[in-house]
Amino acid sequence: MIRVRVASTAGSTPREAGTEMLVGPEHIEGTIGGGALEWQAIATARRMIHEGRATHRETMPLGPGLGQCCGGSVVLDFETADSLTAPAGRPLWIWGAGHVGRALAGVFAPLPDFAPTLIDVHADRFPEALPDGVTPVVAAYPTRLVPHAPARADHLIVTYSHDLDLKLCDALLRHGFASCGLIGSATKWARFRSRLAALGHGEAEISRIACPIGDPALGKHPQAIAVGTAAGLLSATGQSTAQGDGTA
Repeated sequence: MIRVRVASTAGSTPREAGTEMLVGPEHIEGTIGGGALEWQAIATARRMIHEGRATHRETMPLGPGLGQCCGGSVVLDFETADSLTAPAGRPLWIWGAGHVGRALAGVFAPLPDFAPTLIDVHADRFPEALPDGVTPVVAAYPTRLVPHAPARADHLIVTYSHDLDLKLCDALLRHGFASCGLIGSATKWARFRSRLAALGHGEAEISRIACPIGDPALGKHPQAIAVGTAAGLLSATGQSTAQGDGTA
């Protein structure tokens, strides 16, 4: 099989650098953006398989070369491989494998910007099958995992227990995080704010926890909550990247 990787881009392109697809004689996994670019990449990869070639690099201008309206260009690397490269996404810890936790895992799993971990207190609380890329962790005492969380991790707290939710908020505020979201109503969050303040946390610290998660306009269905939450984190990630690149 041949792994096709977007090595670099210029101008407007369907996908960003680092995007990959895997091409076999009768099998395709992943996508580099579809359209004429992808069809030509597939044809090149299958020609390499037929000819026994191991590596190839090609620059493709999307406008004049392929008749696509993007107008940019991409450099594609082709090489023999058995699998796609594991995405180096930012760690996302989802606390709770109930309906909302499962929906969050399903929505975030295909997104290369995130590497989701799903955590709950017992193996029976997990679905029989998890999406590729989701790491399950069974922890009888979830708060004991908090010190092991990467400093740059995002956290979503959606457990079965308000008491556990509060303990996780407290532990994460003491540990530190990139972002933290909590499922709940305005009443729940008002109670939590008061109790977290009583535990010694300042107002500025407490306000770093977003509650509720998702977009209320989308409704309360687990998938709707997951979609709204993913949109918010993707937007925040994009803004952070742009600022870091000096393009904001």
